[in-house]
Amino acid sequence: MTALPPAVETDLSEENERLRGELRAARDRQAAGAEILRTIAGAPGDAERSLQRIAEITERLFGASSVSLLIADGERWGRTIRVGAGSERIATAIPLAHVAITSQFMPGAVYLENRQVHVPDTDDPAAMARWPGLAPARTAGTRTMSGTPLRREGRAIGALIVHRDRPVPFTEDELALLQSFADQAAIATENARLFNETQEALARQTATSEILRVISQSPTDVQPVFDAIVLTATRLFRRDLAFILECDATTYWPVATAGPEGLRPPPDLGAVAIDTDANFPSRVIVTGKNLHLPDWSAVELPDYERMVHETLGINSALYLPLLREGKCIGLLGIAGKQAGIFGESEIALAESFRDQALIAIENTRLFNETREALERQTATADILKVIASSPNDVQPVFEAIAASAKRLLGGFSATVVRFVGDALHLVAFTPTNATADQALQASFPMPLAVFSSFNLVRGGQTVQFTDTELEDVPRVNREIARLRGYRSMVFTPLMSNGTPIGMISVTRKEPGSFSTHYVQLLQTFADQAVIAIENVRLFNETKEALERQTATADILKVIASSPSDVQPVFEAIAERSKRLVDALSTTVFRLVDGVMHLRAFTPTNPEADATLKAIFPVPLLSFSWGEAIARGEIFRVIDTEQEIPAIRDLARLRGFRSMLFVPLLRDRTPIGVIAVTRVEPGPYVEHHVQLLQTFADQAVIAIENARLFDEVQARTRDLAEGLQQQTATAEVLKVISRSVFDLQSVLDTLVESAYKLCGANLGLLYLRGDEAFECKAIAGVGVAEASLLFKGRPIRAGRGTAAERVILTGEVQSITDFFADPEMDPKIREAIRTAGGSDSSIGQIRSTLAVPMTRDNAVIGVMVIARSQTGPFPQRQIELLQTFADQAVIAIENVRLFDEVQARTRELSQSLDELRTAQDRLVQTEKLASLGQLTAGIAHEIKNPLNFVNNFSALSAELTDELNDVLKSATLAGNIREEVDELTGLLKDNLEKVVQHGKRADSIVKNMLLHSREGSGEHRPADINALLEESLNLAYHGARAEKPQFNVTLQRDFDEAAGTIEVFPQEITRVFLNLISNGFYAVTRRKMEIGHSGFDPIVSATTRNLGHAVEIRIRDNGTGIPAEVKEKMFNPFFTTKPAGEGTGLGLSMSHDIIVKQHGGRIEVETEPGRFTEFTIVLPRASAQSDKNRGPT
Repeated sequence: MTALPPAVETDLSEENERLRGELRAARDRQAAGAEILRTIAGAPGDAERSLQRIAEITERLFGASSVSLLIADGERWGRTIRVGAGSERIATAIPLAHVAITSQFMPGAVYLENRQVHVPDTDDPAAMARWPGLAPARTAGTRTMSGTPLRREGRAIGALIVHRDRPVPFTEDELALLQSFADQAAIATENARLFNETQEALARQTATSEILRVISQSPTDVQPVFDAIVLTATRLFRRDLAFILECDATTYWPVATAGPEGLRPPPDLGAVAIDTDANFPSRVIVTGKNLHLPDWSAVELPDYERMVHETLGINSALYLPLLREGKCIGLLGIAGKQAGIFGESEIALAESFRDQALIAIENTRLFNETREALERQTATADILKVIASSPNDVQPVFEAIAASAKRLLGGFSATVVRFVGDALHLVAFTPTNATADQALQASFPMPLAVFSSFNLVRGGQTVQFTDTELEDVPRVNREIARLRGYRSMVFTPLMSNGTPIGMISVTRKEPGSFSTHYVQLLQTFADQAVIAIENVRLFNETKEALERQTATADILKVIASSPSDVQPVFEAIAERSKRLVDALSTTVFRLVDGVMHLRAFTPTNPEADATLKAIFPVPLLSFSWGEAIARGEIFRVIDTEQEIPAIRDLARLRGFRSMLFVPLLRDRTPIGVIAVTRVEPGPYVEHHVQLLQTFADQAVIAIENARLFDEVQARTRDLAEGLQQQTATAEVLKVISRSVFDLQSVLDTLVESAYKLCGANLGLLYLRGDEAFECKAIAGVGVAEASLLFKGRPIRAGRGTAAERVILTGEVQSITDFFADPEMDPKIREAIRTAGGSDSSIGQIRSTLAVPMTRDNAVIGVMVIARSQTGPFPQRQIELLQTFADQAVIAIENVRLFDEVQARTRELSQSLDELRTAQDRLVQTEKLASLGQLTAGIAHEIKNPLNFVNNFSALSAELTDELNDVLKSATLAGNIREEVDELTGLLKDNLEKVVQHGKRADSIVKNMLLHSREGSGEHRPADINALLEESLNLAYHGARAEKPQFNVTLQRDFDEAAGTIEVFPQEITRVFLNLISNGFYAVTRRKMEIGHSGFDPIVSATTRNLGHAVEIRIRDNGTGIPAEVKEKMFNPFFTTKPAGEGTGLGLSMSHDIIVKQHGGRIEVETEPGRFTEFTIVLPRASAQSDKNRGPT
């Protein structure tokens, strides 16, 4: 290989060395860039460290004597980083930190002009002229200098300044690398800013969440929230003091204070007067605006702040008012020893703390108010529960009110008293100590004359004694207060209809007043006490009335004897209807031979009552409502001022303006009237009308059954001696009313109640059978043994037992001692004696009482009770047992009447169904008869001209033949002969067609005549296949006659076993014609819609034998029926055909003919665009034929 020339080798060596140097420099730059990025990543929040490292790397790479990194802060230089051996000389010569930025110095020009500046030689006069500030740098030894801007979002934020102490200009690559380092410095600065802002935001969010957590954990106490806020504010704002003040209209006071060391106890300032000249917090409270004082040395301090400044060294503060609904309720303050402004973000954060304090205050207030309201509501609900659970006893309510009032008003004790007559009665109190409680109870009842406080509350006012030791407190109240140990009290009266009926009082051990909401709460308790008192009174009255009403209603349902004295019933109905219908008055009339007799009324005033009685008796028709009542209708008089003078005058006299009359109907004949009146004109609501109708029904029953009703009422009143008897009687009557169809449950309940209420061991009930009386119900102890002894052992009239003696005599019988009665059945006596030797309950029986159950003076049963004591039965037990026996008779009669009513109802329902069927059949027959007459008329009118056409067409054909014969002998030219032959042939063919179609028309007319003759409505056996065939032909020819171009394929599939069924042939044919015609219409429409693209219209008819019935299917492949049409297709007058093409009656009448007339069914299956198929199922023997055959 030839050696290179020495010069070339030298050049290559130099080039290699140069390239190696550039590679090393590139590697150094890459290493420096990587190191810078590692520094930035390792300290994302420390911009100072990253800038320091960038300056150091720049110094090393560029051989700089000094490197400066300057960050602008507004119009001045802020943060400054200097490194390098000459950095101190440069800093001394050019002290840029906190100096205004100006273009006189090169760093200012770099920043302001946002461009890189390179000064290759500071000795260059032009450079000195451009930047006068270079002179100090030159003096400090700088010979070459460059400045590179730090940019963020294209805007300069600082400058990177590099000094060299020798005149070595920067290359383009070096300048580009300096711009890269400047960009990395900007990134480091921005990263640190964003990182620190994020950290601050996170710290604020954390602080906020912590405060919110404290708020959620302390819903009833705002102090922990205040403490958390001042602690957090001190930490986040890095200030020396944070505090919260609360205020009212005149003063403020500290509630929470914190410093860097933690919570501090609030200064013991007491309540500081609000004075805008005396302190800063007063100014904030009065103005309701933030107060920002960044430097206290720059403002004149009030006395209090001057003391704070001198004592604590505070030099800056921020005050924020706590506003609720525009009113200041306190403030948040943050203060520091260093002067300095609070930035916008800091003020916003402080405002969020202020808002959280407000939320906490409001939360606590609302929570406490809600809790108090809930406690009040709970107490109210508890008292209402007590009221509901003690409807007939007010004492538990008084006790609950006393306890709740004491608890919710924060009282020491509570008392409830009643005013009864001229005395004060203690009805409830909360205890304090045994001695005081006994003394309190001993002081009651107390005369009202002694209790002077009565005069204070008699007008309904609530009264407070803020201090019972004051002279104006009545002596009796002061003495009781000393005795019980309290110093203040509030009492409010129980007012009923403007009259005080009692009083509630609550006391406290300390003197002072009760707040308004406590007074209102006590008044609520007073109202509840009044409600309870009134409830008990009304409940007892209502209970008695309801029990009487319930008993009356139950008894009236089963009374079945002849009418007697109904006057008490009329008066009761008058009174009850007046009350329940909210009427002014009620009158009850009897109608006798069209004359109204006044039988009962509720009074209004003596003069009006006398006038009312003087009017009657009077004819019913003399009144405007007479005709309506005579027809058995209800009549309403909306305004009596529009009536005849006699009624108008009576209304004015009695004081009413509207009336309601309800007739008493027996077998749809009016036998009386109930009338109610009201003070106001106007209509009556329907439920009042119905209620009056119920009273009218009861009055009718009472008229028919007065005697028995009076007896049961008397017995019911006797049973009201004790609450236990009333309750048991009501339960029995409820069972009777609920179990009108279940006699056994009623009898079981009766016997159960009888033996219990009479204090017996055993109860029995016997009912009369065909030949003897059988035991139907047993209750008591030892039921199983008693069943073995008495069930299955019928009894008859005799003397062996008390029950047999009742059957014999029809009177009450008793055996006072089984073993002493000589007539006692020895078998029963022996069975009891034998059982007595064991622990059997039957063996304990010693006496028995039996009462008859009678109807129409005949004994139908016996009710018996047995007990372990000997001796006569008290009269009360005899009457009570007789009452239960009477109720048993009523229950038995109830069942009988119920069964009769049910049977009668079924008969009436069946008669109504038969009547409706007959009416429908009559209407249908009349319609079809009219149609048949019309068809016959039309057919006869067509028959004559049709015969003429047929006859003369045949005759013309014969004449054509004769004409041909005549023309054969005539001499005609060849072409004329051909034309004549052609014309006569054509004429004959046309005439033959006329004859053919005339015969077809004649056949149609004959079918119409036949159809009209069958329209007589005859119900007879008919061949269903023949009817369907005839309908197909008739429908087809009719369609062809209407539209000659009409064409359809008819398919038949007749089951010969379908045979004959009993129908109305004309009507079934009508159904077939309608369905087939609808099929023709559907296939024609589909053919028109899809054109003639191979569509073959088909209508098919099928029959099938089902044994007891025949199935007919008529199907077409037409347009089908949409779902919404299918739902309404059998409705009368519903049609989808255009006007003039359909009446909407065809399918409706077809449905009636199939379903109603023939007892069959008609169904449809369809798919739009494909097919429709009607399925008819007809029974072979229809309901009509069953009716015609009649009973067998």
